[in-house]
Amino acid sequence: MIGLIISAVVIAWVVYAMIVKKYRPHAVLFLAGFMLLAGAVALNLGPLLPAKQATGAAWLDMFKTVSGLLQNRTGTTGMIIMAIAGFSAYMDYLGASKALFAVFGAPLKKIHSPYVLLVAAFFVTQILVLFIPSHSGLGLLLMATMYPILVRLGVSKMSAIAVIACCQFVDHGPGSQAENYAAQVCGLDPATYFVQYQLPITIPIIIAVAITHFFVQRWWDRKEGFVPGKAIEQVEEADAGDRPPLVYALLPIVPFGLIMGFSPLFNSPLKMDVISAMLISIFVSLVFEYIRLKDAQAVMESLMIFFKGMGKSFVTVISMIVAGETFAAGLIKIGVVDTLVQAAQGAGLGVHFMVVVMSLLMALAAFLMGSGNATFFSFAPIAPRVAEFLNIDVVTLILPMQIMTSFGRVVCPIAAPIIAIAGIAGVSTFQIIKRTAIPMLVAAIVNIVANFIIFIK
Repeated sequence: MIGLIISAVVIAWVVYAMIVKKYRPHAVLFLAGFMLLAGAVALNLGPLLPAKQATGAAWLDMFKTVSGLLQNRTGTTGMIIMAIAGFSAYMDYLGASKALFAVFGAPLKKIHSPYVLLVAAFFVTQILVLFIPSHSGLGLLLMATMYPILVRLGVSKMSAIAVIACCQFVDHGPGSQAENYAAQVCGLDPATYFVQYQLPITIPIIIAVAITHFFVQRWWDRKEGFVPGKAIEQVEEADAGDRPPLVYALLPIVPFGLIMGFSPLFNSPLKMDVISAMLISIFVSLVFEYIRLKDAQAVMESLMIFFKGMGKSFVTVISMIVAGETFAAGLIKIGVVDTLVQAAQGAGLGVHFMVVVMSLLMALAAFLMGSGNATFFSFAPIAPRVAEFLNIDVVTLILPMQIMTSFGRVVCPIAAPIIAIAGIAGVSTFQIIKRTAIPMLVAAIVNIVANFIIFIK
């Protein structure tokens, strides 16, 4: 009981520090984890580490626990995430993302109904997010490219913004940091996790959200007095000087093709990990740049963009993973998870109830933190323990949790992507989230129902 009281106090402090005081989440979760670990030691709830790994002093084991997290994450998940971040940074530098959009965006100009166009644009964003797995990055790119096209073709500004704000409402695909982490926790290949587990759930979610956008945005437009009109002029072709040749649209797709093509799904005799795929793609990109620029020095210098992107990811994302895992380790060691599961079992609550509770917890935490990754990295380490108690495969529990995390971020007024999009459009974040709230509610419902029908019998 004392452990639960300590946990409640620490969690309340976490919410207060991050939401009210706006302290950096990394530091808050890191310190909160140490508080919980210290509580576990003070209450003598058992060793923090196995005997072979222990230092011999319980208080020192707290630091050894975090040291192990740092070493493990830097060497495995950390390198995958840094490679993805470095590649994304290099694609932005080359302008390959703009070329990719120029290819996918062209068909939009042939659609005349504003709300059909809106739905088509939404589906395009869901294709692009597989290759540009950054909510902020893709959102800003779409505001600079898709947004003017939609508005000039008769879509209201707020409807266009709402769809763009939802560009990464679901975190999936081999390029997703959360997806790679989830696959690792489940002991699965990222491509296998994506195709066999994520897609059967995310496809119906995407379709449901697209239909919801059609009706919700039309309802809001009518409520706010917007009358859709036909385009009064043809959308001008993007200035070729603002982007590289269209062939550069292939570059962001290269890692996806390598990861999928050499995966067990296609019975490939060769194996391809995410880091290798990113490195091969960088090499291909360098070749493209040299052919284009004919300047070896400039091409070699541009490679530093890749390494700087990796370093920036370590500062922001990897540190968040370790901070989140420290917090999760504290929750586990102080007995919160065991108490939660035992209480559920004692009350006769089964798998379905726990899946709903854990999934809703993810959405709520993402809403409070404004970050899907921060939420998932904080709670994903708990999933194996809960799944063990429930006697189910960990993927059965972690899949709906991982999918749910992004929903809360899309309706959070302090989330970085929402703030960035609102800033460019010159509107309030609350104007955006009132239009994304219903689509995300539908997404949450479909997520739970689809998991129950397909994976949880």
